[in-house]
Amino acid sequence: MSGTMPRDPYEVLGVGRDADETAIKKAFRKLARELHPDVNAHDPDAEEKFKEAAEAYEILNDPERRATYDRYGHEGLRSGGMGPDFSSFGSITDLFDAFFGGMGFGGTASARGGPRAGGDIAMTAEITLEQAATGEELELTFEAIETCERCHGNGAEPGTPIESCERCGGAGMLQAVTRSPFGQIVRSVACDVCGGEGKVPKEPCSQCEGRGREVRRRTLRVDVPAGIADGQRIRLGGRGHAGEAGGPPGDLYVLVHVLQHERFLRDGDDLVTVVDVPAPRAALGTHMSFDGLDGEEIELEIPAGTQPGDTLTVRGAGMPALQRRGRVGDLRAVVNVQIPRKLDRDQRALLEQLADTVRPEQFGASETLVGKLRRLLS
Repeated sequence: MSGTMPRDPYEVLGVGRDADETAIKKAFRKLARELHPDVNAHDPDAEEKFKEAAEAYEILNDPERRATYDRYGHEGLRSGGMGPDFSSFGSITDLFDAFFGGMGFGGTASARGGPRAGGDIAMTAEITLEQAATGEELELTFEAIETCERCHGNGAEPGTPIESCERCGGAGMLQAVTRSPFGQIVRSVACDVCGGEGKVPKEPCSQCEGRGREVRRRTLRVDVPAGIADGQRIRLGGRGHAGEAGGPPGDLYVLVHVLQHERFLRDGDDLVTVVDVPAPRAALGTHMSFDGLDGEEIELEIPAGTQPGDTLTVRGAGMPALQRRGRVGDLRAVVNVQIPRKLDRDQRALLEQLADTVRPEQFGASETLVGKLRRLLS
């Protein structure tokens, strides 16, 4: 491993210095399976770890190299020209195939070429809170890879034949030979001409240049269900990029962003708003109305003695529940008691007269500020 001092191969494989050939091979196979690319796509160091394990195995599995290492260490291997070299391998998959013959965990050859599923498409759609409450049909325009209309996906100019690939003889695979301490290692790679298909068009399609697919602009109408919340996704199966060689298309995912409303906040299936009530009306009690989210007028009774921050609930005036048909949330109106900032002489006189006559017990049970905050937040 370039740039750093190589580790002890016995330590890398986790075997003792007296380990025999069977124990070394067993330890390497166990470690190699743990580092296989199919289970380590998330680990960017998997390739280096596997190369380190392969280098350790090459040293300990060869009697001459092992004896040299035991006497002189890595320096002895390098000076004698016996150091491992994997520079001819492209990726960890190629390296794994070289050691295990292209066999997967189950002992069957890994598939190359053949039908391949199309990729998924992700996009964002913005809607208003009103649209989220009623549901909406959106028209979305995006670019997608689709099957070529001219050649219908086979890559050949209409009327021309599809022939067996001359380079791979129709097998779709080529044999690459690499020299190693074990002798010649033969590994299978996808043909670079037909891409593993085994067939090529005699005359490539003039529209897609033989690829069988092309990028086209697509317009699609998407139903947004009533009650959808900000950040939720809509999945449309089979509306993504077209597959290759007869493979199924991918899916389309629409991430919904619900824009903020000027007067209403959403809390689950409930709506929360603020209603302004002048202080005298809050003390006396009053009746008021305002427009709901759907534009319908909502009637609200303000009980006498309503306090700042009190919450009044209007049943069934909230958002429809997405998963429960017929269920509608509530509207919670938080009262903002308005205190006048400027008073004329007569108003001040009246308030002073009121202040002199109000008795402490008329305020009712006091609530601490912290208690009120906890109640509001709950």
